[in-house]
Amino acid sequence: MQPPRLTDRQPIILDVDTGIDDSLALLYACASPEAELVAVTCVAGNIDLHNVQRNTRAVLELAGRAGVEVALGADRPLVRPLTVASETHGPRGLGYAELPSPSRAPSQRSAAQVIAEEARRRPQAITLVAAGPLTNVALALRLEPALPTMLRRLVIMGGAYRSPGNTAPTTEWNAQWDPEATKIVFDAFGAPEVQSTREGAGLPARPLALGLDVTERAKLTPAHLAALAARAGDDALAPRTPVVRFLADALRFYMEFHSRYDGFHGAFIHDPLALAAALDPSLVRSEAHTVDVELSGALTAGETVTDWRRTWGKPPNLDIAVEADAAAFLARFIERVGDLAAGLAGAGQP
Repeated sequence: MQPPRLTDRQPIILDVDTGIDDSLALLYACASPEAELVAVTCVAGNIDLHNVQRNTRAVLELAGRAGVEVALGADRPLVRPLTVASETHGPRGLGYAELPSPSRAPSQRSAAQVIAEEARRRPQAITLVAAGPLTNVALALRLEPALPTMLRRLVIMGGAYRSPGNTAPTTEWNAQWDPEATKIVFDAFGAPEVQSTREGAGLPARPLALGLDVTERAKLTPAHLAALAARAGDDALAPRTPVVRFLADALRFYMEFHSRYDGFHGAFIHDPLALAAALDPSLVRSEAHTVDVELSGALTAGETVTDWRRTWGKPPNLDIAVEADAAAFLARFIERVGDLAAGLAGAGQP
């Protein structure tokens, strides 16, 4: 598959809970020529908000993009207690990687303000990619109830639609972390009147959701990392360039986690696939279905309950990715991030 032809750059707001795979999504955004990274908004999730915002700013500086606005958002779910996934991402969220403290301060605006205000400023132009829990998006809806018709599209990494969960037997981490926010966003963005307005404007009617069904097909292995390092003129086993060194240290922790719990030595890179699909929707095939979110189940809170047989008789509210060209995505990730690493090293990045 060839990369998309570049016409106008796509304005992107990336909402993250940085985390290892979020850090890879940030690097992919910085390495993608068709992406205009308008801002990055931070939500607690994989790790606490302090570390999320620090990691986000540090990775952007690593990628040579210190000027991108980084805004702080929710430090906990709407109604539930805070939980983090340090066993998955490490005590500070980036595995074994160590990055210098970022030099630029976070934005004075909140994450919800950034999302709402930038959508108003550039109506129907911005794609919001939610790579973490949907708490910031739910809070932005409080500030701007018309947000669902003001974005070009919402792309979500979250949910387990036709696959087992990764947090509990039927639940995916982002949806389970704040199920109330997940339900608010699914209901608001998938409302029939919203879909009608968006279709009238020539926009995709519904959000695109990439759940574990497809993101767990994006398995980055040591061979992929070695290919990326080679493209950057480096060696993944003894890296010299800063980006490759970061990737090797972060992914070593992530791969050790997947070896213990998922039975393979590699890493699911969920969030970069969601961002790549936002930039190039041809990477995935989706189906429109009705999805609700379980809020009260003792064993299933956060489950994304999907009406695959249309027994509810309700209109669909979500475009669920059911297939992904993982090979094309991984090849593109290697090419783009490898070239970014090489370019920064060639420019004398310390």
